[in-house]
Amino acid sequence: MSVPFSKMHGAGNDFVVFDGVSRPIQLTPQKIRRLADRHFGIGCDQVLLVERPTTAGADFRYRIFNADGGEVEQCGNGARCFVRFVRDKRLTAKDEIAVETLAGMIYPRLEADGDVSVNMGVPRFEPAEVPFEAAVRENVYDLEVDGRIVKASILSMGNPHAVQLVPDVDAAPVNTQGPQIERHPRFPRRVNAGYMQIVDRRHIRLRVYERGAGETLACGTGACAAMVAGRQRGLLDDKVEVKLTGGTLRVSWAGEGQPVWMTGPAITVFEGTIDLEKL
Repeated sequence: MSVPFSKMHGAGNDFVVFDGVSRPIQLTPQKIRRLADRHFGIGCDQVLLVERPTTAGADFRYRIFNADGGEVEQCGNGARCFVRFVRDKRLTAKDEIAVETLAGMIYPRLEADGDVSVNMGVPRFEPAEVPFEAAVRENVYDLEVDGRIVKASILSMGNPHAVQLVPDVDAAPVNTQGPQIERHPRFPRRVNAGYMQIVDRRHIRLRVYERGAGETLACGTGACAAMVAGRQRGLLDDKVEVKLTGGTLRVSWAGEGQPVWMTGPAITVFEGTIDLEKL
């Protein structure tokens, strides 16, 4: 039986989104990989599934599957598309919704100009919470990658991130070194590898090799992690524009113990139906 879907993107980070509230949707890793395939499926970085909540006080449950078929904790660009989807499908009339994720609750909000802001929660720095194998917490860690030492800020935005400073993001080894960092043995759940170029205290450029998806045109949690890493090093102000390959996100953070806010676009590209049993 065919089921409807929406193809969406947030700053070029693209998604196939299903409504699992109106009808049950069964997705296996094999089906997800096929859906995400840009030659034999619809094509996307992640598949998003909207479901009824299992947590008291939540409006919806938000499930995220990377292109490799694995389910992950958080996706910031996807959260913005999630809000646009549930509003467009009339699953809610609220401007601000409470959303259950594997990483905990988030509270995205539809703005008057059509952009979506997301309270991404409080960043976590303790190695065990990332998770990352280290004896003590530090602002910058040494990682041995391919026989060389890489200096990276390591933190969790609901999912793990390792952020490097680079002089020129266009020349950064995203697609050669990124896969090595993603699967570095000190990250038991793998990691998203970010490469940040600081333009000035309110502007950065960023590329991210995403865990389970490869380099994407934008990574919302990666933008938040990079901004936080720069703030922790004393290099950035509390409001920053993050320029990614696919567009620009606005990120703000008041400091340790406070939540990170991210604002950006959420666009529906097209809609269709697909027979999941034939994948």
